[in-house]
Amino acid sequence: MNGRDLVRAVRAVGLVGAVQGLRAVRYAWRRRRADAVGLRRRRPERARVPGAVTGAEPAPGGGVVRFARSRLRITVTVTGAVFWGWGGADPEPSYALGGPCPGPDPRAVLEPDKDGGWRVVSERVTVVVSRHGEIAVCTPGGVVLRRDLPPRWWEPVEGGEARWVLRSEVAADARFFGLGGRASGPRLRDGAYRLWNTDPGGSFGPGDDPLYITMPVQMVVADAGTHLVFHDNSWDGTVTLSEGAEGAGSGHDRAGTCEVRVEGGPLRCWVMLGTPARVLRAWASLTGAPALPPSWALGHHHARWGFGGEREVRRIVAGYQERGLPLDAVHLDIEHFDAFQAFTVDRETYPGLPGLAEDLRRDGVRLVSIVDPGVKASAGNAVYDAGESVDAFVRDAAGRPVRGVVWPGESVYPDFTARGVRKWWGGLYEERLAQGFAGFWHDMNEPVSFAAFGDPTLPRSARHSLEGRGGDHREAHNVYGLCMARAGYEGLRELRPQERPFLFSRSGWAGMQRYGGTWSGDVATGWPGLRASLSLVLGLGLCGVPYSGPDVGGFDGDPSPELFLRWFQLGAYLPLFRTHAALRAGRREPWEFGEEVLGHARVVLVERRRLLPYFVTLAHLARRTGAPYVRPVWWGAPEDRALRDCEDAFLLGDSLLVAPVLEPGAVRRAVRLPRGRWYDVVSGKAYEGPGQVLVDAPLSRVPVFARAGAVIPVRGADGGLCLEVWAPAKGRTGGGLVVPDAGDGWEAAEVQRYVSRWRAGRVVVERDTGGGPVEPAYPVRIRGL
Repeated sequence: MNGRDLVRAVRAVGLVGAVQGLRAVRYAWRRRRADAVGLRRRRPERARVPGAVTGAEPAPGGGVVRFARSRLRITVTVTGAVFWGWGGADPEPSYALGGPCPGPDPRAVLEPDKDGGWRVVSERVTVVVSRHGEIAVCTPGGVVLRRDLPPRWWEPVEGGEARWVLRSEVAADARFFGLGGRASGPRLRDGAYRLWNTDPGGSFGPGDDPLYITMPVQMVVADAGTHLVFHDNSWDGTVTLSEGAEGAGSGHDRAGTCEVRVEGGPLRCWVMLGTPARVLRAWASLTGAPALPPSWALGHHHARWGFGGEREVRRIVAGYQERGLPLDAVHLDIEHFDAFQAFTVDRETYPGLPGLAEDLRRDGVRLVSIVDPGVKASAGNAVYDAGESVDAFVRDAAGRPVRGVVWPGESVYPDFTARGVRKWWGGLYEERLAQGFAGFWHDMNEPVSFAAFGDPTLPRSARHSLEGRGGDHREAHNVYGLCMARAGYEGLRELRPQERPFLFSRSGWAGMQRYGGTWSGDVATGWPGLRASLSLVLGLGLCGVPYSGPDVGGFDGDPSPELFLRWFQLGAYLPLFRTHAALRAGRREPWEFGEEVLGHARVVLVERRRLLPYFVTLAHLARRTGAPYVRPVWWGAPEDRALRDCEDAFLLGDSLLVAPVLEPGAVRRAVRLPRGRWYDVVSGKAYEGPGQVLVDAPLSRVPVFARAGAVIPVRGADGGLCLEVWAPAKGRTGGGLVVPDAGDGWEAAEVQRYVSRWRAGRVVVERDTGGGPVEPAYPVRIRGL
């Protein structure tokens, strides 16, 4: 053990207590020994490149280009997405895909190109392959958006997994976004980003990386166009980014670069291009539509690690009610379990949990339960015994169950990469539903094992089913949380088929949106943590995960009244609006911060309730189109370079622009507006974009702007749906989509389209039914006049 390991060992003991800390030390040594025995040592390798082209074979949508030492399969699909795989790799099997691959585009043709290369030509994209294996992805007009240089890989002489590196070039003006949940984003600066889901072992800030959700998914935005690239490989890897620079004259630009290094697995890639909206629609069609949360999950949630019992939960809910503060859900953390064991209840502190849940539901408040994957390895534990009987747990290279250390103590881990294990685990949620829980949050599912040094997860040599293919934790680690989410979601669909499941997960991978959302994890209390909260939500949305949010107030520590309020104000405009705190952190109830904060927080909560129909609409549209609720301000104008560099504001749908206060003491702030007219929703003052404006941001509110012409569904004074319409500029029209929620089940919801325009000197709003305009069925309020 070196000095750094010793420091980590001491820290582990401090975090989890003396007994668990000693277990963490023993586990770290045990894990190291398991990998020393269970993994092959690095054998002699030979470096490889594709070599020269030797021929090609056309196929539907593209074909196979043969090289001296490899084969390249290229297919353009009917959605316009491009797949390519070296070594003849196919798109399947893949944990990212939401179903069968889109079919090939019958109009895409493989044909010879100049200098002995080949190209695939289609209506939406052209892919050019040089005679040495360079791949250029071009717009229909011939503009190169991305150029992948010939890959290089290292092949073990005696067989085994090859590791590889791929270097790509993009335009000098391009900006990188995505790669999962990154606290330093949403724009990714120069640096290396690891692809390995990781519990940072404490609260994190903008400088910490990697975090709980890493994805090899990038959105690249440049003047010439936007494209999304996905390297479909779940192994450990690193993405190194370097932004380009434009020179003084033509030919002096330095291209932006992206280098992907992966320790094994297939070398395969998906690319889709177009507007940001088109790209994410194609991504959702490939990886699956986002899960639709029940409408109550779009309200305000209150959570804490350490409520202490049923009496305290009732006291806090009563506190919200007495002060006129809307509340929609309460989340119970691991302390409500019996000795931290999932699917149990501490009968001393929660003696009547079903009754508590029933009482809260009568008041419109749902209970949400945490669920951890670690199962206490103890005979007599019902979950452990049942899992043993169906061979559910991950095993080591010698065939013994892997034992790690988490909150219950020494624990085993279900192998969620096996269909039968997912089916068994999904059935366990029946116990949670019987206790009255309406939703679930998955924690510790990177997966985590407390380790005093080294990687705080399972041994890399641990064996997994991987859908019957077999493999080890190097391949299964990043998809573990995704597969656990699938187990829970599918189990809930079967147990309560009439209800939309509510589930969000700390860890996951590409495609996790099919089963629910996520949250920030243990973001540090402080102004940097506040800024990181917005970065995470924006970045995850651009990776196809539209439902997320932070721990409002930060996970640890004691936020000042100002910091708490600014975080609360930001959270009110994010999809998952949840306060949360650690066991020893300060309180997070709004009334704990004084009367001034309480008054401002009440305004925030009332506004969130008023905007609930708009959030419901955004949720339905996300399911249909893949578009996130929260979008970068460049969403509609990616060619605007000033907007591409704006990271302190966001669009909420198409209609609202939110400019949160992210600095202490600020009472004014600069806001960069996209093109068009924008109204301050409080004062009604109009501003013209594009450009930057300086606006008031008193402690009582954050600046929010409505797009001219927007039609926004809101909750009226009587609780019914109302249309809030912001006057379009003279001579222009506007509009908006409205999806009245049909309930929290699976009934199809109707998408209604409204148009606003000036007529005879006044603003009118009509519903576009396709058969001619009709009067809205809801009350209309015109603003901005």
